[in-house]
Amino acid sequence: MRLKQTLAALLIVSTTHVGFVQTAQATMVGTEAVAQASQPATARSADEARSHLNEAFARADVQARLQALGVDSSDARERVAALTDDEALRLSGEIDKAPAGGIIGAILFVFFVLLVTDILGFTKVFPFTRSIR
Repeated sequence: MRLKQTLAALLIVSTTHVGFVQTAQATMVGTEAVAQASQPATARSADEARSHLNEAFARADVQARLQALGVDSSDARERVAALTDDEALRLSGEIDKAPAGGIIGAILFVFFVLLVTDILGFTKVFPFTRSIR
């Protein structure tokens, strides 16, 4: 019985750390990219902000998400063109500040916390778990 509890605790700890693993990639960065990245989003012109938004909406993962939400990519381009200069600058700045993939990590963290509390007997959220108590 003690071995099962120890093994369960070890597995819980190891699976919770899987979601926190981060990877890094090393590539060459040009001086233009560094200069552009060092400029705040407000220093962009409205045309640059619109092109930045169009580039973001042209990505395959963004287009797939838009289609899942029922928005056609041509409609998204028309909406970006219809934005005022202030709206385009603000939205472009928000995209720059947004975390990449942060929501998936948060969802996994909540799932594992609920799973652990179910196994420990504090909650009963998932029907497929059995309490160790």
